[in-house]
Amino acid sequence: MLRLLLAYPVREVFVRVADAKGFWSYYLPLDVVMATSMLYEIIEWGAAEFFGGDLGVAYLGTQGDPWDAQKDMALAAIGGIVAVLAMAAINRQFQRDFARTWAESLRVKHPEPLGEEALARVADGRNG
Repeated sequence: MLRLLLAYPVREVFVRVADAKGFWSYYLPLDVVMATSMLYEIIEWGAAEFFGGDLGVAYLGTQGDPWDAQKDMALAAIGGIVAVLAMAAINRQFQRDFARTWAESLRVKHPEPLGEEALARVADGRNG
């Protein structure tokens, strides 16, 4: 449930601070929600391994379910997807330029390949 509620504020940060638009303003919050869930499960596993034995098993609280961590991560992903789809549906309904912004966010801005020389120019601050 928490992940469902976390997706909207994370999207607001990406839109307002990182100026994410279109597809990326929905994908990046979902990515953060899923990554935090998976990181938490890894930390939880590490703590259970550190405490070991009955105390570690009691800390995990899986009640004998070996797939508890995977279920938690899947539910976080589903919650994030539901939140992102709901936001996209609402924005599609009320934003006049939703389709244009979505398409523009997926357009390749620099179609020519960036080789080592072009990357060196970008790193040096030269455009030509």
